[in-house]
Amino acid sequence: MTAGSTTFATTRAPASATRTQETSVLLLTTIGTLMVAVDSTIVILALPTMARQLHSPLSTIIWTILIYLLITAALTTQAGRIGDMFGRGRVYNSGFAIFTVGSALSGLAPTAEFLVAARAVQAIGGALMFANAGALIAAVFPPERRGRAFGFFVLGWSLGAILGILLGGVITTELGWPYIFFINIPIGVVAVILGLRTLPKSTPEKTGFDFPGFALFSGMLTLVCYGLIELAIFGTTALNVAYIVVGLVLFPVFVLAELRVRNPLLDIRQLQNRMLGFSLIAGLLQSLGYLAVIFLLTMYLQGLRGLSPLNASLLLVPGYLLGAVMGPVMGRNVDRRGARLLATLGILCMAAAVLAYSQLTLTSWLGWIPVISLVGGLGSGMFYPANTTAIMSQATPRTFGSISGLRATLMNIGTLLSFVLAITIASISVPRSVTYEVFLGTTNLIGGIGSQFLTGIHAALYGAVAVLGVAALLSWSRGPSTPRPSPAAPATGAPPLAPGEP
Repeated sequence: MTAGSTTFATTRAPASATRTQETSVLLLTTIGTLMVAVDSTIVILALPTMARQLHSPLSTIIWTILIYLLITAALTTQAGRIGDMFGRGRVYNSGFAIFTVGSALSGLAPTAEFLVAARAVQAIGGALMFANAGALIAAVFPPERRGRAFGFFVLGWSLGAILGILLGGVITTELGWPYIFFINIPIGVVAVILGLRTLPKSTPEKTGFDFPGFALFSGMLTLVCYGLIELAIFGTTALNVAYIVVGLVLFPVFVLAELRVRNPLLDIRQLQNRMLGFSLIAGLLQSLGYLAVIFLLTMYLQGLRGLSPLNASLLLVPGYLLGAVMGPVMGRNVDRRGARLLATLGILCMAAAVLAYSQLTLTSWLGWIPVISLVGGLGSGMFYPANTTAIMSQATPRTFGSISGLRATLMNIGTLLSFVLAITIASISVPRSVTYEVFLGTTNLIGGIGSQFLTGIHAALYGAVAVLGVAALLSWSRGPSTPRPSPAAPATGAPPLAPGEP
């Protein structure tokens, strides 16, 4: 596969993949995405209640969010590689089971520390699911229908975010916070049983596992991300800086090690492919720039406008809803027109929405929020299926898992760094402890300090616009891609499919 290649021929789905199998994979991956998305929003709404009932300071309870982001960022690439080695359906289903067990443990948590540990279990399951979901879709869907299938990622994520918003306040108030986790158990049990019966059985790869690469990559990400999180929470300390510096030093060591091993955890040479490399970086920057806006907007609505966490989140529902509807629709357009134009227009729509948010004042009409969110929702509905299709078009059947895992890892890193970016910039004008209380909806800022905090939010939003602008440039610069129906046989150089392998 040469740099800049845009052919879809090397990612042929096997002839054995039936429509029933396609439906099963699409259903289970959409449900998994929905469950992960529900937990990402529902936990935020329940944090103040959990902190109060578990007698935990905010600096501890906030790790119920951060530990999930940290572990998924560090583990997802490895999880995709594990799927290539041991079978994607088997690993995905195992992730579903682990996620369900983690949900049960989270609901039973007697202390905040136990809850954080249980969320770590959830994160391991979520990483196995998230990394292998895209690989499963790429394996069973032919290229000419793959964009629409990836559009259901957006549908699952957006619907999950909406359900988390709508159910979070109600469940926490009427049933208690443990039930925000318990609702995952029956869904997870049914999904695991269905997965055991219907997910494709792939032939495991007969290659060794890159344990040195695994250790270096995990250590690098953990040190850098943990140091940045601690920096955002407690400010600059010698220990936090040391974490970040050591993690960054490990990066060139990891690259050199991966270039020398026979079966690398991450094939660095694949990033020389312009389509793949630019698409991956565009996805990272999109997550970094746009997801930071959600955190910033939450702080604006709760801390400066006095809304409850539930009411603040409800203003964003129209954008999530439009994104859910547009995901599969835009996916079909990706199949017809290629990824470049739709992905770039999607990022530009998101950048326009962020720019509009940056104009909000202390007295702006709140009705603008759902209107602007529709522009952002349209952008997400275009970008996600288009960019994912472009990335997976450059993978071969034997690297679906590793490429899908790398895509998910970069998105998770962007999400984690977006939280750090939002908290760090917004807390320049007020103490960090106050920033966290504003984010959780337990503190309102009025008077002069409110104006100072708004200035910090505006600065962060302008920074997000700049990041999205770079993402749009990379998205367009990757070059055109014109999907075409796959040929009857794999292209020359593509590894043959083993019997029964997706």
